[in-house]
Amino acid sequence: MQGIKRVLTAFTLAVCLTSPGKAQQQCTNGFDLDRASGQCLDIDECRTIPEACRGDMVCVNQNGGYLCVPRTNPVYRSPYLNPYSNIYPPPPAPGAVPNYPTVTRPLICRFGYQLDENNQCADVDECASDSHQCNPTQICINTEGGYTCSCTEGYWLLEGQCLDIDECRYGYCQQLCANVPGSYSCTCNPGFTLNDDGRSCQDVNECTGENPCTQTCVNTYGSFLCRCEPGYELEADGVNCSDMDECSFSEFLCQHECVNEPGSYYCICPSGYILLDDSRSCQDINECENRNFTCTSQQTCFNIQGEYKCLDPVRCEDPYIQINENRCMCPAENPGCRDQPFTILYRVMDMVSGRSVPSDIFQMQATTRYPGAYYIFQIKSGNEGREFYMRQTGPISATLVMTRPVKGPRTIQLDLEMITVNTVINFRGSSVIRLRIYVSQYSF
Repeated sequence: MQGIKRVLTAFTLAVCLTSPGKAQQQCTNGFDLDRASGQCLDIDECRTIPEACRGDMVCVNQNGGYLCVPRTNPVYRSPYLNPYSNIYPPPPAPGAVPNYPTVTRPLICRFGYQLDENNQCADVDECASDSHQCNPTQICINTEGGYTCSCTEGYWLLEGQCLDIDECRYGYCQQLCANVPGSYSCTCNPGFTLNDDGRSCQDVNECTGENPCTQTCVNTYGSFLCRCEPGYELEADGVNCSDMDECSFSEFLCQHECVNEPGSYYCICPSGYILLDDSRSCQDINECENRNFTCTSQQTCFNIQGEYKCLDPVRCEDPYIQINENRCMCPAENPGCRDQPFTILYRVMDMVSGRSVPSDIFQMQATTRYPGAYYIFQIKSGNEGREFYMRQTGPISATLVMTRPVKGPRTIQLDLEMITVNTVINFRGSSVIRLRIYVSQYSF
């Protein structure tokens, strides 16, 4: 419109309205009731309204309204070219109908339109011609006959200004929201991925594809857990698995020795033992029964826990003579036997290392009881460490008791003496059991 404001007032017909029940008439806007004639007469706004048109515009009265047209408009020819001249006709006399001059209607476009090259009214694009009054924060949208000031998406109009809408305040995003000028951005927490709608989040199954765990991956909502196979334990990073040293947890997993291996362990037994079906206990191999020994024909195989011994035949030392394979006797008629035990009986036994104490390990008793005799039992030799003592359990019997643990492998030889005292015949004599104890290396 090139800065020129055109004001168009709609043509209005004079209509006389009669209120029900009343004789008084009413006129529409732009007309006034002539009480003398009772007719509605046009109001000349160009005279009654001070400065009805401003600037370089001329006021042209119309029936029921007026027009503001450019003073230099060649299309419109009106006798009212100068609103300040005296060419206006005098007002009509009271009661007379004014006689207005005949006006040839010009081709005038309504507001928001202008004549084009074809002399037709075409819409003015105020936005393209930059003739709009939109705020710099707004955008101009052309409309038919005008324009609209609006805000871009993500802004709202407040007091003439386009202000950013903080979409994050309204929960547009399911998880994380970042407001940016005119828009917003949704993101997801670790372990989630943004859906195609740009707002909601979906759990990521980290266990599919490349396994993030060294062993077993278990997907959880928004994350995952790593699990280890039996025999492994999860490291502090929560991802890697390291071998669990079961052997370090307890010394009772295996009876002898625990051997750790990746993800498991196994038990082994020392030489001379076999592993039982429980995979932890060891059992002695009786080499003598299995005839898996290297003793000579003159020797006797004696099995002990974990091994065996080849025993040489008993040989009696002078002045003793051999009565049988394990007994020697010193004859009374031999002067050299006066202070010696009458008999020496050879016995052999085995015992595991670290046997609990106190423990009864051997019993000794007289084979014959004479009237008036009594018996005294004692350890004659071999008990330098004081690990044993004799406890008399009856008139003719006693038990060898171990009082301190004995660690193997070790061989102990004890002379257990039974003294016979007979006060009736004034007799004192003794017999000895020469007990050889093989203590094995292990406690089983």
